Amino acid sequence: MTVSTHGLRLKSGSHALRSSVELLSSMRFSISLLTVICIASVIGTVLKQQEPLTNYVNQFGPFWAEVFRAVSLNTVYSAWWFMLILAFLVLSTSLCIARNTPKILADWNQLKENVREQSLKAFGHRAEQALGEAPEAAARRIGQTLVQGGWKVKLQQRDTPGGTGWMVAAKAGAANKLGYIAAHGAIVLVCVGGLLDGDLVVRAQMWLNNKSIYTGGGLIADVPAQHRLSERNPTFRANLLVAEGTQSGTAILNQPGGVMLQDLPFSVELKKFIVEYYSTGMPKLFASEIVIHDRETGEKTPHRVEVNHPAHHKGIEIYQSSFDDGGSSVTLKAVPMAVGAQPSSKPFEIQGTIGGSSSLTNGPEKMTLEYTALRVINVENFSGAGNLGGSGADVRKVDLRQSIDARMGAANKTKEQKELRNVGPSLTYKLRDAAGQAREFHNYMLPVKMDSAESTPALFLLGVRETPAEPFQYLRIPADELASMEGFLRLRRALADPVQRERAVQRYVRQAIAADRPDLAQQLAASASRALALFAGPDQALVPGQAKQPAGLQAISDFMETNVPEAERNRAGEVLVRILNGVLFELAQMTREQSGLKPLPLDDRTQAWMAQAVLSLSDAHHYPAPMTFELKDFTQVQASVFQVTRTPGKNIVYLGCALLILGIFAMLYVRERRLWVWLAPAGGADAEKGPESGSGSQATMALSSNRQTMEVDREFEMLKTKLLQVPR
Repeated sequence: MTVSTHGLRLKSGSHALRSSVELLSSMRFSISLLTVICIASVIGTVLKQQEPLTNYVNQFGPFWAEVFRAVSLNTVYSAWWFMLILAFLVLSTSLCIARNTPKILADWNQLKENVREQSLKAFGHRAEQALGEAPEAAARRIGQTLVQGGWKVKLQQRDTPGGTGWMVAAKAGAANKLGYIAAHGAIVLVCVGGLLDGDLVVRAQMWLNNKSIYTGGGLIADVPAQHRLSERNPTFRANLLVAEGTQSGTAILNQPGGVMLQDLPFSVELKKFIVEYYSTGMPKLFASEIVIHDRETGEKTPHRVEVNHPAHHKGIEIYQSSFDDGGSSVTLKAVPMAVGAQPSSKPFEIQGTIGGSSSLTNGPEKMTLEYTALRVINVENFSGAGNLGGSGADVRKVDLRQSIDARMGAANKTKEQKELRNVGPSLTYKLRDAAGQAREFHNYMLPVKMDSAESTPALFLLGVRETPAEPFQYLRIPADELASMEGFLRLRRALADPVQRERAVQRYVRQAIAADRPDLAQQLAASASRALALFAGPDQALVPGQAKQPAGLQAISDFMETNVPEAERNRAGEVLVRILNGVLFELAQMTREQSGLKPLPLDDRTQAWMAQAVLSLSDAHHYPAPMTFELKDFTQVQASVFQVTRTPGKNIVYLGCALLILGIFAMLYVRERRLWVWLAPAGGADAEKGPESGSGSQATMALSSNRQTMEVDREFEMLKTKLLQVPR
């Protein structure tokens, strides 16, 4: 006997194909895919998408940042595996529809009138009743009543041993089965629309048309053609930045690791950008007055674009996405901050453009100043902001521990109630060293009054942070009577000069000690010199690269812990701080006399200014830059960020959503019911009852439903009363 291996292979192959189709079209496979899609969508919602890799490194660490990049969790919705899952879901649902639709359509017109009488007695909802009508008359009456009630009815005549019987078969709620097709078809349509409007078409062009992601910089006009998508690109979703008074016709598609450029069949010119704010500083309206320049016809079409009110042109929708700086020009004043600054570090002015940069030198060190952002309106919450670690306190009563705790903190403190106030323009910039390391700074243009006390000085807020993931920490510098930083800077320069410090000590001693007590004067001078030297710290500028030694209030605290017994530390600290404040006051008076200014009056305003100056001098030692930049003037240029989209899959998704609503409604709220009424001649096969027995009929009714609810019970009782009672 011979065995055909070819036949075995064919049978094995067909069995494997059937098994694969069975798996793909099974509900468990579709549910598994939907579960993975839901998990991926949650990840895409929780984890910020398409952020620079450095942001993930700063937030999660290098290991997890690399994991996110490797499995594309930072670009979930454009990841190859996400699109592959969507494609399999479309295939699985389509196979499921193809397998079940013929059965549903075949069952659509099937009323199952051939059911046997004995089978009806097995239904949960059944009833029997003797009728005074002949079977045929009763069948036609019942059928007519059901048709009027919206049922689909079929009558069947049967020969029985007792005579001719009639079967009434009816069905209602057939749309329930169509709901299954509509709901599953909706899933296919939504997924197909999502694939069309996603990155699938862009990826296909990269694979088939040798397109690639652009990772460089420079002007848009200089980007090569292999990084550009044609005007005929059937689907895209890109961003378009247009500054006031300019026009642009090339949008940017963000891609993992770079961008693609999308050429548009028109250019968008921004005539005017309009923005209105709430009292909280949040924008309540931003709109753009634009003109669309058609490249083919040269036609110019004006539009007003607002949020949720896009403009339409040639199948492309232009949405107002956000707004940005369009290249505002700024004038900055460089203010030296380094202790012991050399004459080469004198103040100077520099002009720049937001988004641009300038090269600077600080002695042998080369730096790059990057102009990051200009904000004209800054609404801050000043509730409880008066607690600034000693601001407004008596200059001779500054608590040492509280002063040390008042390090460079946030610009304001917030409590339960809000006090919102616009504090004017601010500038954000970066200082980048020769190695490429950068710190970010955020400086307010105007001095800010932190609380309502009249004596409290306004403060210049100089913010700094090491990474974008951190909040800004602010150095607070008190403004003088001319609303400038010059009074504080004079005091700081004098503090860095040993000769000036010694003069201030002698001046303080002469005012504090009588001339006939030289022994006390010598002791006080020694203590004052020690306190001022500790507070000033070593001359950091003279030893480049050396780690900074303690200075300010921290240096005094360290000295007390090392040299004073703990039992006497509080009292000694109060005395030392009182001496320090007195000497600093005399130093401030000396700087004013040398500049030809009037001495500071001995009032509450001076006490508050000196108290904040002491804290600022202590904190300024920690300022991590050799200079700060004060915003002196600016010319704002606004820019609109538009989202331009061509989405042919949108209508497919809308159709899918409509079908999904109809399908779910049909499956949940439409019940399929089947009704049978068997009408046999009265007396059945018992011939002894004579021919008179044929004047009536015996009815057996049964009802089935795809869902057993109380509504089915009520409907059955209603039908039993309506159909099985003979009108009198």
